[in-house]
Parts: sequence; structure tokens; C-alpha cells
Amino acid sequence: MRKRSACESPATTGVRSTGRMPIHLRMNLNIPGDFAMTTPRFVQIHSLIAYPAALLNRDDSGLAKRMPFGGATRTRISSQCLKRHWRVAEDEWALSKIGPEMAVRSRKIPEERILRALEQAAIGTSETRKAACDALAIALYSKSAAKDPSSRQALLIGDPEITYLIEKAKIAAGEADAKAATTSIETLFKKEEKKNLSAMLEAKGTLNAGLEAALFGRMVTSDPDANTNAAVHVAHAFTVHREESETDYFTVVDDLETGTGAGGIFDTELTAGLFYAYVVVDVPTLIANLANDAPLAGKVVEHLVHLIATISPGAKKGSTAPYAYADLVLVESGTRQPRSLANAFREACRPTVADATAKLAGHLSRIDAMYGAKETRRVAALDAQVALPSTSAAILIDALAEAVAAEVAGV
Repeated sequence: MRKRSACESPATTGVRSTGRMPIHLRMNLNIPGDFAMTTPRFVQIHSLIAYPAALLNRDDSGLAKRMPFGGATRTRISSQCLKRHWRVAEDEWALSKIGPEMAVRSRKIPEERILRALEQAAIGTSETRKAACDALAIALYSKSAAKDPSSRQALLIGDPEITYLIEKAKIAAGEADAKAATTSIETLFKKEEKKNLSAMLEAKGTLNAGLEAALFGRMVTSDPDANTNAAVHVAHAFTVHREESETDYFTVVDDLETGTGAGGIFDTELTAGLFYAYVVVDVPTLIANLANDAPLAGKVVEHLVHLIATISPGAKKGSTAPYAYADLVLVESGTRQPRSLANAFREACRPTVADATAKLAGHLSRIDAMYGAKETRRVAALDAQVALPSTSAAILIDALAEAVAAEVAGV
């Protein structure tokens, strides 16, 4: 019997690998060359991260978002907020640095992307350029919303799709007059080019809709066939303890006033908390959305693990500097339907990482006792001695992300 690797759970022991992990990964993780590796159906990413004196995600009244859970009100960060910050992050693990083209979510794509491209190319006249873009706005959004961008629904359109539309808009803008330009775009969406355009918008797994759509999905209410199923499912993050908040009273000092110098009196809410966050990657859907490129899917998951651990959401950045790294990241990979570990905190615990980790460990143990431990688990944590069921000692976040990426890539 071969010796089990330090990073294997009992559930994976004895399964033979169909390939070899790159040598630098085996060196980082101390994994033998015949380490068992199969592509998982799901990758689940759990994290604990704490923020002091911050206002991470506001509601329509300017207060921190909240949710009731287990009879206690918790501070919440919406999944939309989390995904937005991961999408636009600009560090070494940015999604934009993976390779595939990105996408634009906006109500003003015809005016801000297509019209500007026509103006830079100096094609046609100002009238034909505007007519072409107005016709595109009607086709993309609706006739009633075309004239007023503020009444439109923001669409997620991939850079390859925008490039295609720009090329067709150039042809229309080159027409003799505005009417002919409009007719050219209408023809694009109704007659000669309709099949080409529809095929591009509806093609699944081609990355036409951009990397964001491949990860987080896309819904186009006017054209259901252009929808893309999300491969990354993101839960709302919430505090493992009862909400902790206070009202911050402050004044703006008028430098040219005498006396108190108060130029205004204001107040805002500040919160503090230890949050549990949960993300699921549907691996087959991700690979399919990425044109069946498994190595690319592995790279995406590697970046995603880093983004989840290190990218902070937050309003009022100038006055609260709400930046933090995760205290703990637990990644599970397996074939069963995923399940959140949020119920570990159904009964609010003390706002400490030690208590939250103990809650996680206890809940995992109960799940394993009832359903069995069938996932491969890896953990990275500030406390190197953290103990969770069926996991080895904590490893570096780099090693964790690399190992999971290798699994997804089928290495």
C-alpha cells in the first residue's frame, strides 16, 4: 500500500491518476508522482474574513446590508457586490490577465463603445454615425429605451461581440445618408446578417460573450438563446455573529471659518464583522463555457481562489480603508452536489476566528458522520495548526490554488 500524500483526504486514496501533476506543483505540495487526481464535478470555496470599522455594502438608505439568520440579525455582503469587485480587480490575479477577452456591462454600449469607435475611424458623417448607433440601440435594448439610456437595462456584451457590431456599424456609417445607415442596421438584425449575428450571440462555449459571462452567466431578456448559464455560483457573505455596528458622527471642518470651523455635521453607519463566504464552481459547465479548454478552466479557478482570499469589497474606501485578507480558505472538490457550511453559524458564535473555525469543524464532522467524507479538502489559514476534518495541515494559498487548478485541468 502506498503512503498517503499529506494533501489527500481518505476519500481519494487508492484512485489512480491518469496523468502527472507538473513537477513544480508536486514539489510545492510534497505529492508523489502517482498522486490520485481526477477532475471534480464541483469545487467549493469557503472562507472566513474579518473587517473592522467598514461599510462594505450599502442598501438604498445608505445603511449596511443585513439579513436575519438563526434568530439573529447579521451584516451581509451581497453576491453582486462580491462578483463586481472580483470582475474589476486589477492585480496579478485579475481575470483580465488570464487571456480571453472580457466584457462590458452597460446601458450605453452604442454611444460609448460603438459611436466612439466610428468617430475615431472617421467613417461617414456625424449624421450617418449617429443613425447607425441609434438603430443599434433599438436592436439591442428596445425602441422605447433607445433614446434614453437611463431607461435601459444594462447588458453584458463581450468584447468579441462589440468588435463584430463595430465592423457592421462601420458599413452602415459609410452609407450615403442617415436613412440608408438606419436601413443597413435594420437589415443586419432582420435579413441578410441575422443568421450570422444570431449565431455569434447564441454560440455556446465560444467566449463571444467574454470571460465574465463564462464565469458568472448572462441573461438577455430580449433573446433567451443568448443566455449563458453561470459556472460560478456565489452566496451572500454574512457575519458568523450578531451584527456589530455604530453610528459615526463627524463634522467637515471649514478651513476659512473661525471658532469651531464646522462646515457641516453628518453621520454614517460603520460595521465590523467576521464574514463567512461561499462559492461553488460547476467544473463541467465552466469547461464548456470556455470552449472545452480544461487547462484554461484550471487557470480561471486558480485566479478565482486568490481573488476570493484577497480582494475586498467596500464603500467609503477613502475614510475606512476596508482592506483585508482571508483568515481561512477551505476548498473542497468532489462529485456530489455541493452544500454550504453556513449552517455551522445558524447559532451565532463569538466574533473570533477560533470560535468560527471550531464551528466549521464541528459542522463538517457531523456532515461526515451522516453522509461520509467524500470530498478532497485543502485548507490555507493564518493559523497553521488549524484542524478541520479530513484535511492536512494548512498550506500556502499559492499551493492550494495551484493544486485545485491542476485538478480542474485534469492534470
